[in-house]
Amino acid sequence: MRSIDVHAHMSPQALWKAMETGGDWYGVSYQTGEQGEQQARQGRPLDPHATDKSSYSPEERAEDMRVKMRFSLEERVKDMDAMEVDVHVVSISPPLFAYHLESAPAIQRAREVNDEIAGMTTAWPQRFAGLATLPLPDVAASIAEMERTVGRLGFKGVEIDTAIHGRNWDEPEFFPLFKVAEQLGALLFFHPAHPMVQQRIDRYHLRNTIGNPLEDALIAGTLICSGILDRCPDLKVCIAHGGGPACFLMGRMDRAWQVRSETRSQIDRPPSSYLRRIYYDCLTHSEAALRFMIDTIGADRIVLGSDWPYDMGFDSPVEWINGLESLKQNEKDMILGGNLEKLLGM
Repeated sequence: MRSIDVHAHMSPQALWKAMETGGDWYGVSYQTGEQGEQQARQGRPLDPHATDKSSYSPEERAEDMRVKMRFSLEERVKDMDAMEVDVHVVSISPPLFAYHLESAPAIQRAREVNDEIAGMTTAWPQRFAGLATLPLPDVAASIAEMERTVGRLGFKGVEIDTAIHGRNWDEPEFFPLFKVAEQLGALLFFHPAHPMVQQRIDRYHLRNTIGNPLEDALIAGTLICSGILDRCPDLKVCIAHGGGPACFLMGRMDRAWQVRSETRSQIDRPPSSYLRRIYYDCLTHSEAALRFMIDTIGADRIVLGSDWPYDMGFDSPVEWINGLESLKQNEKDMILGGNLEKLLGM
């Protein structure tokens, strides 16, 4: 069985070419610090295909990530081979969503990125599949781009932020996008880009370690309690980072559904009954957390996700799954590729 990674990113070559000349790409330029691609100090020579990076310093990990983001397709495939990953379902790096742009440049930008991803899937059809980026918050343009990429170019779905430039997905204006995604059979892969936590604290990397999973739980709660999943019964949804604490919090959400009218205003059954309507990647970094998810929702709703090539991802995702003693072999097989083969028609 093939191993299929739903959570694997790319940065467009146009961005790197602009940086080489000191320019910018739709307002994105090379910057230092935690919020951008980090300029690492020159240290020991790095092996970008190494799977054991436990001894890397933070600067070396940043450099490793930066190098990988500029890989040729051949280099990327070599790195996948080192990690025993057969297929990357490729999506743009979330910091590059750029939902703040005006419609015209947003459309042009999305097409540039998606055409590059299409080139990857055409050149290496056995190793890459695509998730499109959309020119949100322009819903009409986003639907048109989804129809182009999924309907005509063979993409498997789209990657979208957990919020749209400060707005939530349960706003009525965004609902047509869900219906078209449902009709196309497109997977919606939710990945946070700008967690609310970073507005309060910029230390200790909490914007990522706590902020991103909290955003994942918020989108799960929003999709469930808004009734979107009821109104789109065939919608395919996957949430990054194991859905954050969504599974863990379902008891509390069910209690709210029992005692708070606003929680049940759009749904007529407990929130926990919707958990299996959603897929979640395995990026928990904790065997206990993953075991809890499996026991709560079933291994058939969990898929492989590495967050390639970021330092908060898995260095060796397949090895990690295969080494978990609490998982049965059939559970490992489903997570490593079986579930995505069915979900994405691969």
